[in-house]
Amino acid sequence: MRRSYLDQYGEGEEQRNRIIIRSILAVVILTVTSSLLWYLLKNHHQEGLVKTFVTSVKSGDFKAAYRNWGCTDEKPCSGYDFNKFMSDWSPASTVSSGAPDLSILGLTDSQSCNNGVLLTLAVNGNRVEKLWVDKSSDEINFSPYPICPHKNPWAIMLHRTIGKLRKPLL
Repeated sequence: MRRSYLDQYGEGEEQRNRIIIRSILAVVILTVTSSLLWYLLKNHHQEGLVKTFVTSVKSGDFKAAYRNWGCTDEKPCSGYDFNKFMSDWSPASTVSSGAPDLSILGLTDSQSCNNGVLLTLAVNGNRVEKLWVDKSSDEINFSPYPICPHKNPWAIMLHRTIGKLRKPLL
């Protein structure tokens, strides 16, 4: 018996459909994974700067910590000389909320804001400092904002949910 050309109709459709579905699925998974990794690691450089600062404070090398802050003896920060720095960060701190507790001192949160990164630093049981790292100059400073300015509600919700995944990286 002879086969007509319509007998072969649709023979390769299932295989082609499987290839298309697998390709779309691979693109979606790759996009979600790369977006999540970007979100989790986008502040890595600025977090590293503050971690270096914290390490210097913990080791008692306050000159290095002051340099990490972006200041030197030759070029002290305006309004934040080394004596003021020592009164904030040394074990003999004169800050009303207390000296840094070396067992607690560390990053607890990181949030990207326009031209800088807002980092939350637990200093002791009573004291939490908001630090600002400028993305262009890599200078650490006390944050002028309690929260990131001009954040839309979507970004705030994203930070409060997926931002929790960043905690082990801090």
